[in-house]
Amino acid sequence: MPVQYKGLVEEHLAVRRDAGLFDLSHMGEIFIDGPEAAAALDYALVTAPGKLAVGRAHYSMICDANGGILDDLIVYRLGDTRYMVVPNASNVETVSAALRERLANFDATLDDASMRTSLVAIQGPRAAEILQPFVDVDLSTIKYYSGTETRACGVPAILARTGYTGEDGFELFVAWDDAVRVWDTLLEAGASRGLVPAGLGARDTLRLEAGMPLYGQELNRETTPFEAGLGRLVSFTKPGDFVGRLALEKAKDSPRKALVGLKIAGPRVARIGYPVYLPAATDACGVVTSGTPSPTLGFGIAMGYVPTDRNAVGGALEVAIRDQRASAEVVPMPFYKRAK
Repeated sequence: MPVQYKGLVEEHLAVRRDAGLFDLSHMGEIFIDGPEAAAALDYALVTAPGKLAVGRAHYSMICDANGGILDDLIVYRLGDTRYMVVPNASNVETVSAALRERLANFDATLDDASMRTSLVAIQGPRAAEILQPFVDVDLSTIKYYSGTETRACGVPAILARTGYTGEDGFELFVAWDDAVRVWDTLLEAGASRGLVPAGLGARDTLRLEAGMPLYGQELNRETTPFEAGLGRLVSFTKPGDFVGRLALEKAKDSPRKALVGLKIAGPRVARIGYPVYLPAATDACGVVTSGTPSPTLGFGIAMGYVPTDRNAVGGALEVAIRDQRASAEVVPMPFYKRAK
């Protein structure tokens, strides 16, 4: 998948206005099946997949014993005993190995189908309109964070109403050899409705505007879900133990840092790794994890970690950009939220 096809900003705005088509075949697809699949995933992850109804999905995380984030995931319940876990591309082997180890004492099997599966996503306000003629299901019946096994563009597919752009849209998991057919069919049919192929660059700016974290930037093994503002994912009420529980119980009340959204003043752009300061301070108090000029909003935005006593909305900070400091204001996330 290229960084861009015809231009990052053009692709970004097309997704916000009409629709974009993403080749996400680098993502992982791991299937868990068996009588104890639900219990196994409840033990392996911080959420409670066992509570999902068939056909529903949720955002989740897999943590290590110290509470550090190994990856963020989406978990789909495809049947009473069948689940699909979708990890980030860079973490497929890590997640697959961790799940295999954690499933060892459960009556459940793991099938890492990542190299046999492609993922094509259509995102944007016109996504449903473009996709509907090519699927064997009424898309209006598919709720957000739901999925079903159906056919798309004439081939078997798992269709989910999920995405990483902040827009409505769908993701199609198909056999590797069927992906080109799905891609070409949708791109041709959607061209008159504003559908464009979108690259990794637009995917990154879209997810940043939507306040969605990226593993390796906002999320890593040195960060807990509570520090990343995602403590709501951790289910301490589910039955039984889960990996990282003791560490996360302690981390809940003692975060070492806080993830914030920043609005950058002026034309300069905050990028990953740039230091964050209190106004007039000489020592950095935090760091930028992601930053971009927002094509939708028209000003610079960033995410970064700061001390927990400096994360209040409206707080003043500064970001060192090359040899100058730019004023930054702590603002709520997401930066952009689509109209319902």
